[in-house]
Amino acid sequence: MTVTEGTPASPPAGRERREEPVPFGPGSLLWEQMGLYTSAIAGNSVFILQVMHPAIGTVVDRLSSFRTDPLGRAARSFASVQTWVYGGRTAIEEGRRLREMHKPLSAVDEDGNRHHALSAEPWAWVHLTGFYAAVAAAKYFAPAPLTPEEEQQIFDEFLQLGRILRVPERMLPESIPDYWDYFHDMVYNTLVPHKVAHEVLAQMGQVPPNVPGPLRPLVAPVSAATGRLGRLITIGTLPEAAREKLGLRWTAADERRLRLAGQAIGRSTPLLPERVRYMPIAYRARQAARAQERLERALAERPM
Repeated sequence: MTVTEGTPASPPAGRERREEPVPFGPGSLLWEQMGLYTSAIAGNSVFILQVMHPAIGTVVDRLSSFRTDPLGRAARSFASVQTWVYGGRTAIEEGRRLREMHKPLSAVDEDGNRHHALSAEPWAWVHLTGFYAAVAAAKYFAPAPLTPEEEQQIFDEFLQLGRILRVPERMLPESIPDYWDYFHDMVYNTLVPHKVAHEVLAQMGQVPPNVPGPLRPLVAPVSAATGRLGRLITIGTLPEAAREKLGLRWTAADERRLRLAGQAIGRSTPLLPERVRYMPIAYRARQAARAQERLERALAERPM
């Protein structure tokens, strides 16, 4: 899919949330896609887009464990994301928990400006980068491109997810064109080449700092190989304007390598067993949903 250009604009204001958010379940596209391991492929580029926001970059710089425990931070983040989609009523509780956890988080940047994690704009930006990630992942790594109907459904489901995460309603774009106007405005006019973004890129290919010393020589070649692929995917799935702000070079040859890697991933993933394709929470939720469906069918068909 091609990202549409438009006149930069902010999401419409003044709307009120009218109903309690509804948890996801079978039949939603996020239920089918969010739990795939391949859905995490664009995760680093999304994190970079998030920390390029001055408020998010400052809070992460001062308070996050991404330097000392990058694997643990990633594991906790993925577990939370899986809970949003596959947790049922627990997803609603997770949205509340995240709000409470972020309430006290604030930090002062180098210029003396204090930034709060729960301010409406950064809180919304963290969530809304997810739709960009879904479109980018489908463009490069899905077995087939998104149809217009699928794109609209994913957009609608991201609005639903935003309500689960208690994003202010006024920050949620009303339509896909509104979203891209908002997204481009943020990339061009709000994001900065924050030092945290450069640190995340520099970490790729390095042995995580909490790997024990005796194991580091064994882990180093694996880290270097996965780092090269991860950097290719991360840089390639960033919007061009963000790459330019970060001073990242991207060539036609890089684009060809990314597309070849994406084709291999997209074609091979559907061939894998479900247990291997999906992360643990997603896999167990899908199993439980099928078991519940079988129970309901047996009850409906019982002799009476």
